[in-house]
Amino acid sequence: MASSNTSALSWLFAVMVCALSAFAGCYVGYRHQTEHWTAADTTLGEEHQVAYSQSATYQLIEDALRGDGILFEVQPDNSIITLWRNADIDTPSGWFIINVHPRYRYEIQAVAEGSHKTRIIVNVRTEGIPDQQLTSYKASNRFALFKEIDELASKNPPPASTPASGGVNFTLLPNEDLQALAKRATGSARNWPIIAKDNGLTSPTDVTPFENVWVRNSLLKRVTP
Repeated sequence: MASSNTSALSWLFAVMVCALSAFAGCYVGYRHQTEHWTAADTTLGEEHQVAYSQSATYQLIEDALRGDGILFEVQPDNSIITLWRNADIDTPSGWFIINVHPRYRYEIQAVAEGSHKTRIIVNVRTEGIPDQQLTSYKASNRFALFKEIDELASKNPPPASTPASGGVNFTLLPNEDLQALAKRATGSARNWPIIAKDNGLTSPTDVTPFENVWVRNSLLKRVTP
């Protein structure tokens, strides 16, 4: 009889251990999934350089966002935060999963690196989006932000920050550096150091596509009557 009771107790103990282990496993899985699907993540940021002042760059960013119908708010420091947008994926299903619809937004800054050069930094903040899908929500992948900014600038270039008199403003052609511009505007590629100094540049390649570069009158090619 005693042996039978002992066997029954052992069996009951084993059942309780199994039940507690299963519950612990469910709790750990629940906690991991809940944290993943409710905590905010930030992907690696993206950067893009343009040849315009900080204020002109912010205007280009705003125009690009408006053109795509993306609502945003301008912060006190002039940075831009877009409103949350629903992601085009489904939430997971299962026990203990909080039903949070996946969403994302962009945090954008324009950092001045000179009077006519600005670096655009874009981070995407997400909630409820699996790690393996985060890259697809970067601004360059979701709506080609940088490409749209460049296209807007090429169609309606912001006012040049270089001198307005005593020379001529040239817009760089695609794949053109200062040496090529010096050859085109002055007749000699060797004039690029003077052009670079006048524009606060340091090397022939220290330029970006469609950048406005000022060339003093004394360097311009003379037209023979």
